[in-house]
Amino acid sequence: MRNLLHDMNPSVKFVLVTVSMLALAFFFNPWTPLLFWLGIVLLQLMMSRTKWKLWLLFMLPFSIGAFGYLWTTVVFGADTGGTVIWSFAGIDVTDEQWARALSLAFRVMAFSTLSLLFAFTTDPVKFIMSLMQQLKLSPKMAYGVMVGYQFLPVMKDEFTQIQQAQRLRGAEMKKYSWQHLLEMRRILIPMLAGAVRKAERSAFAMEARGFTGEPRSAYYRPVRIGRTDLWMSGIFMVILLASCIGGSWLS
Repeated sequence: MRNLLHDMNPSVKFVLVTVSMLALAFFFNPWTPLLFWLGIVLLQLMMSRTKWKLWLLFMLPFSIGAFGYLWTTVVFGADTGGTVIWSFAGIDVTDEQWARALSLAFRVMAFSTLSLLFAFTTDPVKFIMSLMQQLKLSPKMAYGVMVGYQFLPVMKDEFTQIQQAQRLRGAEMKKYSWQHLLEMRRILIPMLAGAVRKAERSAFAMEARGFTGEPRSAYYRPVRIGRTDLWMSGIFMVILLASCIGGSWLS
């Protein structure tokens, strides 16, 4: 049970997340995104091995953004009529404004939670392989994205190495921000040259192993759709439909 979200086919999960976001966009009451958000958090709590401290850290900027939507909609939103429910600092807040502000805030929370659910429970390499096998993504584009993704930690280490090597040679970074930006070219230019060399070596290696960019009839790591995907798709749809029906009824 704790690994069902991790064991899902990434393409199926991607389609479910996309459909859920599109469906929520058509509901403007605050209850539907709130119920869906709580349902997704409960689903992730029960059926994944998410590192919740890291999850809370990633959710922090989204929560601040949701509060910003709430505040700006209440204070600067257009007058839509309705009954004044409370006032502060000479600003009258109506029930229509409050409902719209809550709807936007909960929608941000629901969308961000869905995005983090996908990011925290999906292996990037398996996702690319699934896109090729289930959604028929071009192998040229898929392997290009995969190679670029795997270069990211290498580029990070190379940035640190070049920076330390220049410090050993006495080339310290300036303290002022504009001077610091100018001095960054001493690191970025060697990194760019190294990236070009690595990309060229990767292209030669893929060509030597017979990569042509044409679709394949068989894969070394097949990614299939199984019972777990059907069960989890059903659970996703139940959460979505219950949120839509419950939100419409409560509003």
